[in-house]
Amino acid sequence: MSEDDDRSLSSVDGYDPAAPKEFYDDDINADAQSSISQGSQFTGNRSLRITRTETKKSLNELGLSRSIPVPDLVNPPVENQIFPEEYTLETTTGLVPVQTLQSIGRINSHYDRKSHEITDEKSLDPEIELVTFVINDPENPHNWNPVARWAYTFLLSMLVICAAYGSSCLAGGLSTINEKFNVSEEVSTLSVSLMVIGFAIGPLLWAPLSEQIGRRPVYFISFGLYTIFNIPVALAPNIGTVLVCRFLCGVFSASALSNVGASLVDLHKDTRGLAIAFFSFCPYSGPVFGGVVNGFISVSTGRFDLMIWVNMAFAGVMWIIVSSIPETYAPVILKKRAKQMRKDTGNKKIMTEQEASPMTFSELLNTCLYRPLKFVIQEPVLVLICVFVCLIYSMLYAFFFAYPVIFNELYGYKDNIIGLMFIPILMGAGLALLTTPLLEKQYSIICKKRRPVPEDRLIGAMIGSPFPCIALFILGATSYKHIIWVGPASSGILFGYGMVLIYYSLNNYIIDTYAKYAASALATKVFLRSAGGAAFPLFTTQMYHKLGLQWASWLLAFICLGMILIPFTFYKFGAQLRAKWCQEDYTVYHVDDDDEE
Repeated sequence: MSEDDDRSLSSVDGYDPAAPKEFYDDDINADAQSSISQGSQFTGNRSLRITRTETKKSLNELGLSRSIPVPDLVNPPVENQIFPEEYTLETTTGLVPVQTLQSIGRINSHYDRKSHEITDEKSLDPEIELVTFVINDPENPHNWNPVARWAYTFLLSMLVICAAYGSSCLAGGLSTINEKFNVSEEVSTLSVSLMVIGFAIGPLLWAPLSEQIGRRPVYFISFGLYTIFNIPVALAPNIGTVLVCRFLCGVFSASALSNVGASLVDLHKDTRGLAIAFFSFCPYSGPVFGGVVNGFISVSTGRFDLMIWVNMAFAGVMWIIVSSIPETYAPVILKKRAKQMRKDTGNKKIMTEQEASPMTFSELLNTCLYRPLKFVIQEPVLVLICVFVCLIYSMLYAFFFAYPVIFNELYGYKDNIIGLMFIPILMGAGLALLTTPLLEKQYSIICKKRRPVPEDRLIGAMIGSPFPCIALFILGATSYKHIIWVGPASSGILFGYGMVLIYYSLNNYIIDTYAKYAASALATKVFLRSAGGAAFPLFTTQMYHKLGLQWASWLLAFICLGMILIPFTFYKFGAQLRAKWCQEDYTVYHVDDDDEE
């Protein structure tokens, strides 16, 4: 046995129920009984074999080197990580000593790409042992049964649909609000806009909180509050109560918009692209369902409160369902394991890197608030991409106020029939879902041929970007009384198709381009997208009345026409633009001297 193999920094000596173990399938037979007598445990057909800590040799065999890779999206915010693989790597022992990491060249350092200097930071205690998943670990979400993982994916995606549904649940019955509270249409429109503004504020709270306590508690707390705060909206004695509580509903339900994508990353590894593609469908389909369902409630009952009670019932059901979904966030799972191991072994040096290098309050504030706002000012690449996402999202909410003008003035339709006009948007979004597996396959082919670059993610946006523009030109050209309703309604198919492809593609581009600070970049996207979605409803109706049905749609079409250039320009010149405009190369986390050569 080599010196490396014999070395162990573990405090565990002999059999201990909390000692690191390797999980492997095995039948309980004579050999198994012999193993038990030698100090192994069995649970069913899964053998738990006691092992020791990782060595330099074993880490090298797992592919670890001096170079520190880009942290996965599952990683919590930790400044100057030396072991970002902790939450995705499965080791034989489940314990990786910091001393061993330092022996292969993993040190706390900061590389300045402009000065080409490496500055040493405060080092971790070499006696610390970092916890990882072990081989075939049943607690690793990536090892869960595929059927269960996809079932959880569907349920979590329904949570997004539920939140998005709530944002538009009153759009199909604004006239009932006008009559009940005797307010203008502009004021009643705020019941939609303020909830969408809540979508912009909520992620600033729920995203960092989930990285500290886990996804499941955040869903339970936030959706419990969302369900409860529908009650004062339904029973509101005045419009002020409605508006304030709708804003709070947006803040609470925003946990789905900010955290579900992260939960899908927790659950999927090789199938992550398909899961995110399905997720991309949800923020846009939810508002459409809201318009369809509540248009009928508005016309058949004329009750504003019934629309809210239905929304509350939907939220309550999802609250109960999501409470049954196990924790998916690997850092929290490993943090609980480390806590139990410290308790059982008495070794206080067993922990996760998040515990070993805890962020101060000011650092958390920088990550969650300051950095996303700084990106708005200092990162033109991110801003341009986010503006395109914002425009498409805003167009969807604009349709909730443009369609009543178009279909009521041209055909005399009421809210229930107008709601049905949104179904083609859903059809187009569904067609986009059928396209995304092809895009994922193409991306896989690229990855096999060469090292991928962020611009490879823009193929979907290039395919989808012309469709919203074409849809709006068709909508304007068919908005005449002598043209059957199929004309303007069918434009929604093209819009829905392009909308989902654009969002899916640009979301992946943001993640790959700003990999080092992906959470902050996505927070910037959510903030700008929600701000646009809140603003457009406030002037859409007036715009269609002032400019006319044709020119209002064509104005939006010309704006979309200009935005088509963004994905094509970045696909062609993205590397040069990122090098010129980005403050640093966010696609890498650490650069070695060898890498520079």
